[in-house]
Amino acid sequence: MKHSARSTPVEDALLAWMAARGWAPFEFQREVWRAVAAGESGLLHATTGAGKTYAVWLGALMAYLAPAKKADPLTVLWITPMRALAADTLRSLEQPLPALADIAPWTVGARSGDTTAGERSAQNRRLPTALVTTPESLSLLLARADAREVLGSVRLVVVDEWHELLGNKRGVQVQLALARLRRWSPALSVWGMSATLGNLGEAMHTLLGHPRGRLVQGRIDKPLVIDSLLPPRADRFPWAGHLGLTMLPQVVDEIAASGSTLVFTNTRSQAEIWYHAILEARPEWAGLIALHHGSLDREVREWVELGLKNGELRAVVCTASLDLGVDFLPVERVLQIGSPKGVARLLQRAGRSGHAPGRASRVTLVPTHSIELVEGAAARAAVAAGHIEARHSPQQPLDVLVQHLVTVALGGGFVADDLYDEVRSTAAYAQLSPESWGWCLAFVQQGGPSLTAYPDYRRAVPDEHGVWHVPEARLARRHRANIGTIVSDASMTVQYLGGAKLGSVEESFVARLKPGDVFLFAGRQLELVRTHEMTAFVRRATGRKPAVPRWNGGRMPLSTTLADAVVQQLALADAGRFDSPELHCAKPLLDLQHDWSALPTPATLLAERIATREGAHLFLYPFAGRHVHLGLASLIAWRVAQQSPRTFSMAFNDYGLELLCADAVAWDELLPQVLQPAQDTETLLHEVLASLNASELARRRFREIARVSGLIYQSYPGEKRSAKQLQASSSLFWEVFRKYDPANRLLQQAEAEVLAQELDIGRLGASLARMATQRLVLTQPARPTPFAFPLMVERFREQLSNESVADRISRMVAQLEKAAGGGEAVPVDEVRERLGFSGAAPEKAQPRARRRGRR
Repeated sequence: MKHSARSTPVEDALLAWMAARGWAPFEFQREVWRAVAAGESGLLHATTGAGKTYAVWLGALMAYLAPAKKADPLTVLWITPMRALAADTLRSLEQPLPALADIAPWTVGARSGDTTAGERSAQNRRLPTALVTTPESLSLLLARADAREVLGSVRLVVVDEWHELLGNKRGVQVQLALARLRRWSPALSVWGMSATLGNLGEAMHTLLGHPRGRLVQGRIDKPLVIDSLLPPRADRFPWAGHLGLTMLPQVVDEIAASGSTLVFTNTRSQAEIWYHAILEARPEWAGLIALHHGSLDREVREWVELGLKNGELRAVVCTASLDLGVDFLPVERVLQIGSPKGVARLLQRAGRSGHAPGRASRVTLVPTHSIELVEGAAARAAVAAGHIEARHSPQQPLDVLVQHLVTVALGGGFVADDLYDEVRSTAAYAQLSPESWGWCLAFVQQGGPSLTAYPDYRRAVPDEHGVWHVPEARLARRHRANIGTIVSDASMTVQYLGGAKLGSVEESFVARLKPGDVFLFAGRQLELVRTHEMTAFVRRATGRKPAVPRWNGGRMPLSTTLADAVVQQLALADAGRFDSPELHCAKPLLDLQHDWSALPTPATLLAERIATREGAHLFLYPFAGRHVHLGLASLIAWRVAQQSPRTFSMAFNDYGLELLCADAVAWDELLPQVLQPAQDTETLLHEVLASLNASELARRRFREIARVSGLIYQSYPGEKRSAKQLQASSSLFWEVFRKYDPANRLLQQAEAEVLAQELDIGRLGASLARMATQRLVLTQPARPTPFAFPLMVERFREQLSNESVADRISRMVAQLEKAAGGGEAVPVDEVRERLGFSGAAPEKAQPRARRRGRR
């Protein structure tokens, strides 16, 4: 390979190292090398498995490594969003270092929640030359008293999988940390890496804090196959999860036909269920298949990751814990159980197979209900068209800023005016007003007007020179123990009685169990023996139907990009085009929907009126995602009730919503009126807040904000607080602030986050505007249609007992199939099995509160 006559010994050694592996640099890698050498910053966007890591890492070695007898101080910070990715990245960064040992002894290390106490102690004495870390661990480094001395030598920061951080508070945490590092090192070079971003310019601006930078796109031709595992027949009346484990034999066959497979699920609960089911179907695979998710113990996760890399595992059932960047070359293919909910997520998971330049990636969608077949065809079409979701940074989350103020006060202190300028250099806080800044300073100094008398909330105060510090060592220890923006229910360790730790589950799940109850965790049936100090002691159990832990965060909404692609596929079906295997398989369902009512298209908005003994039903199909449909259902009910007070029950999924009223509603007259866009954003906000119990939603959101901002603490040094304690504490602050400090900006933030995230107010407004341009098609079918049926099941699940749901679904399917002419009803026992009730004693579900269409 030819290279410059002025090449350095480092460059020669690295090119020789690559050549020994049969590798030749791609042009995009060389472009990054040149940019890093020139001190530039930028964003590298390249295909998964194309070589992004070595594009930046080898560039750093060429630019900064010089002949020396001892290792340089900390020079490169490599930020990753996940612990599994940190461990794998460390292994990748170590690979070329032996080839450079005679030139300069650079060292690499990792610092995350998985780092042992011994490793941390060694790093506290001397950090490696390159450190792989997470946003939370970087903030902990910034909280060291010698933070500037330790981190001031950093010349390059790499943010891996930037898309995973960009759209959330962890990304804001990274923005603030980068601003601090730039103040200490104005020439700091920052590079982000991603394979799945739709808004590259904005993503780079957010990372760098300014629009200037080098955007490098590595376009490597890499075959990508997206297909679907088709059921023997697509039921015409599906409900969410109705296929479920009936696809198990086909999944097992696909695993058997491949050398190594990743089986992705969207939730940890699903992962537990599928792993257990696969092992029951093929017990001879014990030791050849594994389970991986973030609640498992570190040693378990590392064993699985090593087994994948060494090609020792036939399959791993996993969640997003293996989504990102981890290099598993032996993986031949990926199965995705259920909808990926987004195009970017599907591409990310597809890239876990064939994770090398030139190797084909293949992802196969396994539908959990018949309508998801259409999503499979839609996802493939969206990828072919290059449609990927955009991600945007949260704007001015004051809870993150308050936490950062205390962190910086610990890390050597700060001068208020200087830090204000620094914070405003980030994209998230570029528009931060002096008033909001002053409020944040007052909040960390005394907790605001209602907490002035409590010394625990004097977390940072200025000295006589105007430098802010944390006044007490006790407050410093408490803050360091709670740094971060990841908020979840308090977790309990799961441990064998007198034996090894298995991982952790949410406290709210264990609280529902009593000694002797059996549950499924880490792929094992476990019997709860006792609980003590946030630990659930267990032993192995057999023979009884286990409960399955339910972790929060399991219901992701369908993205706008994928939802639009689904409607495009329905338009093809409406035109009689069933060209794809998925549409052909779903044809009986789509034909029946067309014959009994209509199919939604980009130009039409479908609504259905159905009268039953329950009352008057309205089914509406905006295809805008479940968050928007919650807000839209409440808004429609509220607008109707302004004319005549009524009570509505409602249900919603990713495709549409149902409103049920005991009295007849003249929807043909009212619907065109209540679907009109609001006059302006303020009016829409007022209407949405009026239509919902927004105060209760905001109260729940406030708990997270209170934790991040330091009002309450997940744990104290040596103590773990329970979820009940956290909830009680946050509720107390909520009530105190509302009564004595109503202008508290954290209360305002809670309301804003409910609107922006839980109700997706921006997307709701856009959906109303879009619906105003569509032709309303209001049909009046004689019975529930294939699209209406899953919405009715959603409502049954929350209103009826387990037994009643199964009976009701079985009876309705039988009646509807008879009306449709043929088909088989699903036996009630099978319905109960698919719903997860088989073998378990009926448990009365909590009744769903009926929503009133007025305050």
